[in-house]
Order: sequence, then structure tokens, then C-alpha cells
Amino acid sequence: MEFLDREPIYWQISRFLEERILTGEWKAGDRVPSVRDLAVALEVNPNTVARTFQLLQDAGVLENRRGIGSFVAAEARNLVAKQAKLRMEDQDLPRLFRTLELLEIGPDDLSRLYSAYRDQKKTETTR
Repeated sequence: MEFLDREPIYWQISRFLEERILTGEWKAGDRVPSVRDLAVALEVNPNTVARTFQLLQDAGVLENRRGIGSFVAAEARNLVAKQAKLRMEDQDLPRLFRTLELLEIGPDDLSRLYSAYRDQKKTETTR
């Protein structure tokens, strides 16, 4: 995982873990890697991963079972999807719309590009 300088690493790790939940790689009730294992895999300080886990526990996405580990909460997917949509509306879309405007990419162009993207994804999954 490559980290960006413009936002805290624990937020980026949070998004990384949230993506695992949104894609279905991690489902409700699944055990997630330990703080140490994840820290080693991502090459970050364990305290950073612990902070991420605490953030996700506070949000109701992860559950800590003392002595056993952390698990994906029952409502994790819904919670993550809701927050991701809000983040997209508040942060990502305004930047995207500004870029589209600067590059003079209109709705028809965007629709065509999105259709091509979806077709490519379908082709990749059927291979």
C-alpha cells in the first residue's frame, strides 16, 4: 500500500479496510488480521494500526472480542457504505466536477467513459 502525504496514514488504512468490507472480501463476523500482522503487512507502526482499529470500533464497523481479536460487525457494510457515500458527495464529487469542467468533459462524454470502464471490468471478471 502506498500512502499519500496529504492525509493521516490511519485514515488511509481505514479506507483500505473499509474497501475489504465493501467488496465482500471481509463479511460480517469475519475475523480481521491482528494489529501486529496488519502493521507488518502494511509496513507501518502498530500504534497507527491500533488507532485505525479504534476508529473503526468507535464507528461500529469492527468489534473487539477480548482475547480473541477484532471482527467485522454485523452492520459494518451498511455503515461503511453510508460513510463512503457521504465522503464522495462532500469531497470527491466536487473535485471531480471541477476537473470535468476544466477539461470540458460533458455528461455524454462521462457516460461513454463510464460505460467503457464497466465493460472493461466485466471483461476482467470473466477471464
